Parts: sequence; structure tokens; C-alpha cells
Amino acid sequence: MANIPADLQYTPEHEYVRRTADPKVVEVGITDYAQGELGDVVFVDLPKPGASFSRMGVFGTVEAVKAVSELFCPVGGEVVEVNGALDGDPGAINRDPYGAGWMIRLRLKDPAELAGLLDAAGYRAKIGG
Repeated sequence: MANIPADLQYTPEHEYVRRTADPKVVEVGITDYAQGELGDVVFVDLPKPGASFSRMGVFGTVEAVKAVSELFCPVGGEVVEVNGALDGDPGAINRDPYGAGWMIRLRLKDPAELAGLLDAAGYRAKIGG
């Protein structure tokens, strides 16, 4: 059974959003379910800080033994930080998707877009959990 923390928000495409101490900045990564479906992550291609994305824009790719998958931006905004540790240890996405495996921190363009994301119950229903 996939780990689906109640304090996060989710997309149907298996990204999560975690609010940070700054109400205008969120942390984005892929869910435990997504990393399990992908298998062993061997490479991740993430944007540089300063890059801007619209809601559901492709912000990078994650490459696993089984497949390469696009990463979709859950909300529009500007990348303020990238998890550089993933360059040397992409497997952190498998081991700890909600901790060491986070991908980007994003300054929200429109905080109201957060209302369009799934809560934990909605995401669990989406993946059939």
C-alpha cells in the first residue's frame, strides 16, 4: 500500500505539493505510489532556479530502469530551489520521496491554484487505494 501523507496535496499525475514556512513557496516531488510504479530511479532532469512554469507544464523528467516519465508542475510558479542532492543520489526518490527525494521548491504565481489539487483521500481514490 502506498504511503499517502494527509498533510500533502496531490495531482492525478502523481506529483505532491507540500506547503513550507513561506506561504508563497511549496515543495514538489513525486508520490510514493509513483516511485513504486517507476522502479529504481537512475536519473532526474530538473530545471534551474529562476525557471517559470504554468500549471501542468512539464518541469523535468525522471528516468528509471523501466521508463522515462515527465514531471508536471502542480501549480504555476517560479523555481526558487532545486534539490541538487538528487544529481548524485537519484535513488533518494525511491527511498524517501516525501523527504530527501523532494525535487523543486516553487514560488506560487497564484496560490488559489492549490485549491484545485487532490487531498489525501482524493488521491487514494485515484490510485485505487
